Amino acid sequence: MSILIIINDAPYGTEKAFNALRLAMTLTKEHPDEEIGIFLLADAVGCALPGQKTPDGYYHIERMLKAVLSKGATVKVCGSCIDARGIARLPLLDGVQRSTMSELAQWTVEADKVVTF
Repeated sequence: MSILIIINDAPYGTEKAFNALRLAMTLTKEHPDEEIGIFLLADAVGCALPGQKTPDGYYHIERMLKAVLSKGATVKVCGSCIDARGIARLPLLDGVQRSTMSELAQWTVEADKVVTF
């Protein structure tokens, strides 16, 4: 089965990205044979930027993304969303791929389940 998780919100400020990645981490741990795809859209593209500083005791999106990538999940970011935010030249976390709305559409029709945050 393939599961697509679409994240639309910034890495910090709300807990949407945190909860989406918690779900992804649990899925990769408890259902390792399932195909997990994560698409970062709108302000969620900021989740893919390395080196963000968070207060002690606060969740760390970079570590969470690295964890799901290490378990075989695929993570892609919306290219036009990165361009719109002026961050296209900044490096992305290793393993995160720049993508397109067309690719998101394809992923969506191929997924058995789609969850949005």
